[in-house]
Amino acid sequence: MTAELGPGSTVDDDVRLGYGDGDPPVVGADARIRAGSTIYADVVIGDGFTTGHDVLVRERTTVGDDVLVGTGTVVDGRTDVGSSVSLQSRVYVPAETTIGDGVFVGPGAVLTNDPYPVRTDAPLSGPTLRDGASVGANATVLPDVTVGEGAFVAAGAVVTDDVPAETLAVGVPAVRRELPPSLRGDNDLP
Repeated sequence: MTAELGPGSTVDDDVRLGYGDGDPPVVGADARIRAGSTIYADVVIGDGFTTGHDVLVRERTTVGDDVLVGTGTVVDGRTDVGSSVSLQSRVYVPAETTIGDGVFVGPGAVLTNDPYPVRTDAPLSGPTLRDGASVGANATVLPDVTVGEGAFVAAGAVVTDDVPAETLAVGVPAVRRELPPSLRGDNDLP
């Protein structure tokens, strides 16, 4: 299967574009896809997409412009990722997740979508990370949780309930606190 690549895009050797059944993936201009990465069929990616090595983007996923997907990160299918997003190395994004614009997800963070793994047949519902949210390294966000606009999830936190806009979530399980002035404002993403 041949992918549709925008002008200025580069793809390393050992990259699989269009894995599986469906329409060839569409990748915008000035993309950089590194070795070991697999982009499934039925994926649409905007301009300025950059991956680390060994990235997986599954079917029926949409990705906006200027998105970084770090080494070893998995974005499962049926996921929407906004523009100006940074998913650092070893992040797991499950199916049925929505990530807004200007979101940062730190290394090793895990988002989940199954409320009762292998125990019941519950519908999958990934989290929603609203515009400008930040999720720290090794944090876990449980199914169907919304992290509000400009909210900040501290490193290592386990988020079991919604985090309102402009709020800090810290601890295990995470508790909500006022967002300190030093953490207010937009994410400074390159």
